[in-house]
Amino acid sequence: MDSECQQLLPSVCAVLADPRQPVSDDTCLEKLLDWFRGITETDSGASVLQENPCLVDLILQGLTLEEPNPSLLGFILRLAGLFAASERGFQRLSEGELLLSLFGQNLSTSRLWEDATVRSGWIQGVHSMVQHVSAVQFLYDCGSMNLILTLQKDTSLFIASSANELIVHILGFSILSAIQQPLSTSGSNWPASAQLIVAHLNRSLRSSVPSQVAQSLKALITVFRGCHDTWTGVLWSSFVQPVESLLKQEPVCEASLLVELFLSMARSPIFSHHESELWGLLINAMQRLDPLQASSLSLGILKLRNCPQVVSIPALRVLLQPMDCILRATTDHPDQPGMLELVSDSKAVETLLSIKSSCIGLLCQTLAHLEALQCLDFFPLELPHEPLLHCILTILEFCIGLSNPSSSLGNRISRFLVGSLRVQRLSLDVLGAVSHWTISSVSLGKIFDVLLVYLKSPDTKPTILKKSFQATLKWLLSCSKLTNLKDMSHTRNKFLRDLLPLLQKRFSSPCWEVRDSTLEFLAHLVDCCPGMVYHRTAHSFTDQDELRQILQSSAVTKPVWDLLKDSESYVRASAVITLGRLAVIGSLNQTLPGPARTNNQQNVISKLLEILGEDTESFPRRAVIRVVTDWFREGHLELLGDLDQLISRVFELANCDLDWEVKLHGLELAEIFISRTAGNSNLSLCPYAVVLSSTPESSLLEKSLQKFCQVKLFEFLLSALCDCDRPVAQKSCDILISLKRTLCVKEVLIKGPVAQKSQRTDWLEESLRSWRSCCKDQPDQDCTAGPQQKPEWALGILEAVDLDGLQVALDKSSDHMEKSPRSLLQDILATAGTLAENGVDCY
Repeated sequence: MDSECQQLLPSVCAVLADPRQPVSDDTCLEKLLDWFRGITETDSGASVLQENPCLVDLILQGLTLEEPNPSLLGFILRLAGLFAASERGFQRLSEGELLLSLFGQNLSTSRLWEDATVRSGWIQGVHSMVQHVSAVQFLYDCGSMNLILTLQKDTSLFIASSANELIVHILGFSILSAIQQPLSTSGSNWPASAQLIVAHLNRSLRSSVPSQVAQSLKALITVFRGCHDTWTGVLWSSFVQPVESLLKQEPVCEASLLVELFLSMARSPIFSHHESELWGLLINAMQRLDPLQASSLSLGILKLRNCPQVVSIPALRVLLQPMDCILRATTDHPDQPGMLELVSDSKAVETLLSIKSSCIGLLCQTLAHLEALQCLDFFPLELPHEPLLHCILTILEFCIGLSNPSSSLGNRISRFLVGSLRVQRLSLDVLGAVSHWTISSVSLGKIFDVLLVYLKSPDTKPTILKKSFQATLKWLLSCSKLTNLKDMSHTRNKFLRDLLPLLQKRFSSPCWEVRDSTLEFLAHLVDCCPGMVYHRTAHSFTDQDELRQILQSSAVTKPVWDLLKDSESYVRASAVITLGRLAVIGSLNQTLPGPARTNNQQNVISKLLEILGEDTESFPRRAVIRVVTDWFREGHLELLGDLDQLISRVFELANCDLDWEVKLHGLELAEIFISRTAGNSNLSLCPYAVVLSSTPESSLLEKSLQKFCQVKLFEFLLSALCDCDRPVAQKSCDILISLKRTLCVKEVLIKGPVAQKSQRTDWLEESLRSWRSCCKDQPDQDCTAGPQQKPEWALGILEAVDLDGLQVALDKSSDHMEKSPRSLLQDILATAGTLAENGVDCY
């Protein structure tokens, strides 16, 4: 603790203990606790109390007040727990039975105990204190252990949860502190506090009150999830019987918590060896739980890396059982076997599928679990691809009324699913997730047929359309997985030719989300073409040139161009990105609006610059500068003639823009421009390189500097350095520091008038303001020939401004002063003083 805080602390403690002063808000008290928590991590609680006796006085006064504020009392209890966490601090607070007054049972008999804030402060203070054996023994001797066990049933869920965590902490700490010989399964040689807790949890598990069972299960879950020591195996032997009894109940009590308990144990090396009895318990649980709960358990089992197949195979059967029922219900031959040999009777699943709410719930869960399996980087079991894919497509057809099965169950399910957005959304997610499967070209054709119906239907909701586009793109990219590449190419290209005319209709949709999703899909589709290096996805078409030809022969460019004037800024931004990518692959084959004797690419550039300078919304402007940056990065701007003039115009517009992200993207373009220019000049960007004025490199460096000035690079960078948005100023500062290390080393290329060293941004802002004012007052003068366009001016600025100091200042958060402990203490005192003055004024 620094000396200033130590001087302020007595006054702060006096304010907190004064009943006439209103208690500081909870936020201030929490910040105080965080500060003391940090202090006690480096210094013992005893030394802090010894150096600051006002803290002991605060604790004593808080306990002796007739009617203390509950928030203050809760704060004092938590604060005392922090100091008692060290043995010396514990002994210091034990003097005069202060600790007994704080954490004994006396407080629980007072009226203050009825306030949840006090109970919460007590339980958190005890938790902080229990870091040594003396604290555990103290709680046992004074009877507070029973109080903790009682708080496990508290009406406040937060307090009950905190009590549970404390019980687990005490159990583990007391056992680890006392282990000198192997623990007996009977618990006879366990510490007294551990025996008390185990007996309590055992009684609660056998209770007929569900809330008590739940709290005990939560405690066991916390134990087995957080500790993988050998003693947990001995502990489990005390709970096997009551847990097995819970599984035998009808219905199973707290089934979801049992699932969580079993999975937390299965992830522990103590229970996950192949000879473990836990696996038999898991198989039994899958048979006893209802389909929804059993499916959750099955998914957790299938995620285990070391699960024996004797358990994982039944788990897969349980998880896929609803899909198997749908397959059986929709086949023309009811006696035909399903995709799997079922682990148990399917009647329970069929019963759930026969009721609309449970049918939708079960299918949604199964689809979500099936998608989760696709995300695993390991999966030793073989999934039946074709039958599962058939089920997914059947469900999608049910949702839009395309299928009418003959069986009673199938007919009922199909009616339940019509119009279900949840099922449609999850089915499309799964359909996209399984796009890596190897399937036949016939199955691919069915997939595209169903997707085309969704993409074509005017009844498809915007969110479902977006999901349909995402699934479509994934399958288009995964066509190379087919066994017959020729059939694949034919099926895919036919689908694309049917799809592209639909996109034009979607561009005219009255719903802006539809227009935006369609543009987004087209942009991703263009990414798959050759030449789209910077947006290349993980997969690509095997015959990209054919895709390019299909896109070029379509008429999608003109409607994309028209959407640049859309009323929605999101749509205009997507249109900018899509048009930029179409331009790269040479798909601007239609005549676009623009001046005569200009090509389409030039028309696009002019239009994008117009948007960057005139669009009133930030999203389209951000999109423009991203497109230009991507073009420049990949060399696509080289074909457009005067590149420097274009870059200069972009910097000028970005410099005037009020949106910080536009400026940030502009700085990214500046960084690439500097790197490209330096690279073309074969200049070293090493910060330790020295460029002498007599060397040949100095001529190249001078040309680069001249080019930087011509495109108004320094004006843009220096203006951004003064920007009020910290990310912009930080990025600009980083770029300028890199330039300074390269250009201003030992020997400066061109020596010019340099201002006083270590200038800050206020001086820089004044310099820029003076130059702009000069240009404004003398419009006939050529401002492009002003000082900003001269290399010596730029070098002088780089030498003068304290960039390293600015970088340090910018790296600090804007509220770093306000977050300091000294500021917090001053705020508490200032608030108390202000309130006192206001109180005097009232009389």
